[in-house]
Amino acid sequence: MRELTYYVAVTVDGYIAGPRGEFDRFLAEGDHMAPIWASYAGTAPTDLAAAAGLSVADGPFDTVLMGWNTYAVALPEHPDPYRHLRQIVFTRGHEAPAGADGVEFTDRDPVEVVRELKAEEGKGIWLCGGGALASAVRGEIDRLALKRNPMLFGDGIPLFAAGDYAPADFRPTAVTPFDSGVVLEEYVRA
Repeated sequence: MRELTYYVAVTVDGYIAGPRGEFDRFLAEGDHMAPIWASYAGTAPTDLAAAAGLSVADGPFDTVLMGWNTYAVALPEHPDPYRHLRQIVFTRGHEAPAGADGVEFTDRDPVEVVRELKAEEGKGIWLCGGGALASAVRGEIDRLALKRNPMLFGDGIPLFAAGDYAPADFRPTAVTPFDSGVVLEEYVRA
């Protein structure tokens, strides 16, 4: 069975974006980049990876899930951001923009979609963001891979949106600190 991994950059205080959705403060250079890419190849948009000379082949995922706000960050310039992956965007009120031919848009229950994807053959499923989608599928998340950045946002989009749900236990499988200050924390559902 395929696994769902929530792989995302996050601040020390638990935010995946600032109050206005900004994420440009996350460290995009440093000694953490190459080792993390070696483990999570293919997790950059196709054009960005090509511009950086990074191969998107042989990564752990063949499918990426996003909420509309995460997807819309690259619009209108990049309506098909992860062309090397199957892309599914969860939205209830937005239409597919022009040029988004390789992107599936759905208003279906995210849990049902994730369960169907897990039953299919293939590589892992990457939950790219955001916090509301992560909360909706929290019971289906098998692994967490958190690129903990050495900064505080104080407010913004949390790793998981607030909600009334039961606690879930994860156990660490690896914690890798880098000189840049980034710490890659990897967990598996207990």
